[in-house]
Amino acid sequence: MFLQPLLEAPFAVQLHVATVVPAAILGAVILFFPKGTPRHRLLGRVWVVLMIVTSFSTFFIHELNVFHGFSPIHILSTFTIYGCLQSVYLARRGQIRHHMRIMQGIYLGGIVIAGGFTFLPGRIMHAVVFGNGPADFTTLSVMGTIFVFLFLTVLRLRRRPA
Repeated sequence: MFLQPLLEAPFAVQLHVATVVPAAILGAVILFFPKGTPRHRLLGRVWVVLMIVTSFSTFFIHELNVFHGFSPIHILSTFTIYGCLQSVYLARRGQIRHHMRIMQGIYLGGIVIAGGFTFLPGRIMHAVVFGNGPADFTTLSVMGTIFVFLFLTVLRLRRRPA
């Protein structure tokens, strides 16, 4: 692991990584532990705050300049912020099934899929994990396995009846 590219990155990128990494781990923990418990609610609150800060930080990151400094990731960030707020509202109203679907979707789209794209060559996280050289087979295999596992787990949870 090479932290230099991250340490040289703008503050918004550093903040983004500092909030998304714990959100990814915490989100996976929340997915696997029992729902509706006080622990679930506490961890869920922390996760929502992390995801909102993560999403908000993207509005100060303009490396993928598709349209006047913005890119499709900013649309995803807007949906993530809205989804988090909507999901909390639904949980408080007792609409747990809808709450669950939104949260799983945010984790799948905002963490697993969007996170997977950050490891493409030319991106900062690619340089952090692989350095400037080509990715080695072992690292790619481990990361690919984790990505596929999380992706399939969330899909399986989404199909399970509540």
